[in-house]
Amino acid sequence: MIQSLPDIFPKIKNAYIVGGSVRDVLRGQSPTDYDIAVFTDPGKFAEMITASQKGRIVEIGKPGKMVTRVILKEFIVDIVSGAGSNIHEDLKKRDFTINAMACDLSTGEVIDCVDGMKDLKNKTIRMVSEDAFIKDPVRMVRAFRLGASLGFEIESLTASAIKNNTKHIKHSAGERIRSELLKILRTSNASTFISKMADARLLFEIIPELTALKECRQNNHHQYDVFDHTMKALQYLEAIIDENTHFMPENRDLLDPFINSKKGALLKFAILLHDIGKPTAKTKDEKSRIKFHGHESISADMAASICRRLRFSSYETEYVNFIIKSHLWPLSLYISSQNKTLKNKWINRFFMKCKDNTLDLLLHAIADFKGKDSDNSEKSRIFEAFAKDIIQSFFMEFMPKTQKPPLITGDDLVKELGLTPSPVFKTLLDKAEEARISNEINTKEEALHLVKTLLENRDHLQ
Repeated sequence: MIQSLPDIFPKIKNAYIVGGSVRDVLRGQSPTDYDIAVFTDPGKFAEMITASQKGRIVEIGKPGKMVTRVILKEFIVDIVSGAGSNIHEDLKKRDFTINAMACDLSTGEVIDCVDGMKDLKNKTIRMVSEDAFIKDPVRMVRAFRLGASLGFEIESLTASAIKNNTKHIKHSAGERIRSELLKILRTSNASTFISKMADARLLFEIIPELTALKECRQNNHHQYDVFDHTMKALQYLEAIIDENTHFMPENRDLLDPFINSKKGALLKFAILLHDIGKPTAKTKDEKSRIKFHGHESISADMAASICRRLRFSSYETEYVNFIIKSHLWPLSLYISSQNKTLKNKWINRFFMKCKDNTLDLLLHAIADFKGKDSDNSEKSRIFEAFAKDIIQSFFMEFMPKTQKPPLITGDDLVKELGLTPSPVFKTLLDKAEEARISNEINTKEEALHLVKTLLENRDHLQ
């Protein structure tokens, strides 16, 4: 019996709260979304809710799978026709037992015909029926998503059924797979469940490009093959942004945008794909040393194709592509630093090109470096210290300087130098801004002189 139900729901027969809404209430949580199954008219039920509440009704879905959505100030209520002739038939068609419970709106009684409450208590993900994954293969990904988000274990027969049905996932809509995958990556233990998806072969059915990473040996800088390195890097990235309070504790708020967020999920997805081009780029030199020249560009192109296949948005695709294509840049700065050749203007150029993605790329680089060998190796500690210094420089030195107005604008190029607006304007202004931030110039006159010099020697515009 559920004692307290939102008073927005009419207490009528043949109407039930179902699915995750019931699960969450039984776990002591207050859902913001409710799913209702009615064995009458969904439209009339929706009108009964809005009669006493200020809200609006919209119809979503496809013919035969229509959902009547009621949007209220505090809740979203999705109303569907019950599957079958009664609630028991409906529940037995659902995915997992913990999602196959209902609450009778007329009495508050919990209806549990598949032992969902027992599995809820035991923190178990169990399929309702043996053909659950054939009816809807995306349920296989959802099993890992529920495990990751709830901290539950997938029951052994359910795990076996997933392994036996992974090939069916290729027939599912990319956007549905993407939605479940990103929900996994938003959790603080995504690396554990992504690894379990790999063990079940489901990950490789979704992203077959990852298969070639297994047993792809690397050079002496790496302890692991490419796939194991990738999983280690994902684990370290997650520890930095979700768990490790020792990472720059004085600036812990910098990591807040990544914790259990869409941005954090995208960064994890990027590190999952950051080396997928290595098998293609792999060569050996005259001394049989393994090389991966250009793998970052190949990986970025492959990742963009994967993002399109999974129906990522343009922004999401561009973000993942940028992180992967640029992921060696921090390492390049580090090597220059070790060789005592790093120039301040190179760091500022890095900041100006990366902008809001600067911290993202540096976090990625730290995790990538740690994933090469032992997390606590001396090399890893030195690189992490270098990256942290760059992060501090970005926020404490570079960002304050960018708040000041530039020394010159496009109008100055036209009025002072008589130039005609063209695509080269952006390059000229960026060069002037880079020089200002690097303290190489400080006045408008110096900026205009720099532009004149650049125009005289156009090789510097590259």
